Amino acid sequence: MTARPLDGEILNTAQDDGYLYRGVRTRRIVAFFIDYLLIGLLMIPVAIVVALLGVMTLGLGWLLFGILAPLTALLYVAMTLGGRRQATLGMQFMDIRLARLDGGRVDALLAVVHTVLFWAGNAILTPLILLASLFLDHKRTVHDLLLGTVVVRSS
Repeated sequence: MTARPLDGEILNTAQDDGYLYRGVRTRRIVAFFIDYLLIGLLMIPVAIVVALLGVMTLGLGWLLFGILAPLTALLYVAMTLGGRRQATLGMQFMDIRLARLDGGRVDALLAVVHTVLFWAGNAILTPLILLASLFLDHKRTVHDLLLGTVVVRSS
């Protein structure tokens, strides 16, 4: 097993080696579906907690059902994408991760902003977000370009 290079080293060698970007677009799409299946499953225990909170607060806690899905998704992304591996569970399964072009680590705030920009971009420019990856360097999407990030293969 070889030592994993630092992010800056990966991105410097990645400029010369297309291997880190090979198949990233497809892996990213599959990881998206895996992650949202997991988020759907995570919403079940969170919904139970909100339901119990609603009973304890005489119905006031049930107002949280309106933000249940976004809150669960953002917490999931902040803890996984902003964590040590810099990848959601779906991304880890597909052997990809998010990296910053400046070589720094992806923190929870950047992970949440990345996700919010993805969803905001999809709400406004639905097809252009993914179609941009056909034309931008290193198969980046619009929100990757705005935040100075890139998705690379982990291995």
